[in-house]
Amino acid sequence: MSLTLTQFNELSQAEAQATLLTCCTSSQWAQQLASARPFKNVEALLNSSDAIWQQVQNNESDLLEAFDGHPQIGNVATLKQKYRNTQDSAAHEQSGANEADDAVLEALAKGNQDYLDKFGFIFIVFATGKSAQQMLDLLQARLPNDRNTELANAATEQNKITRLRIQKLLGQK
Repeated sequence: MSLTLTQFNELSQAEAQATLLTCCTSSQWAQQLASARPFKNVEALLNSSDAIWQQVQNNESDLLEAFDGHPQIGNVATLKQKYRNTQDSAAHEQSGANEADDAVLEALAKGNQDYLDKFGFIFIVFATGKSAQQMLDLLQARLPNDRNTELANAATEQNKITRLRIQKLLGQK
């Protein structure tokens, strides 16, 4: 679904919340951002989203609710499909030129499970444009962290994902 900013501003509160939940599954964030309408431009919407996310991320249950909206990357067959499908991407996308190695995909699947087991939530990263190897490197770099550090890291990555999804929703990307 793609909306203009005017269309988004004119949605009912419930419709706006439901629409925002497709960008981030934190009900608190969606409710507050929907209530902050109307927005004069997309930048104002993104700035409000950032400010609300800063408040919401102070509550761990709200963070976990947002993280739960992501599928866990842990199935090797799914990972193979995800990264092999990037071969069909536009020629300018560097990640599309690299085929994901089976060993990398298996390590990524294991790392994702290790992360979930250690922290109690899935590995959240802004994956756009990243190869399987880059994702694995990021995962391995973050795995030694403590839970509070990872909650903060995941919250930052969640916000990047949310911003991109809002922009796509409004036909900006």
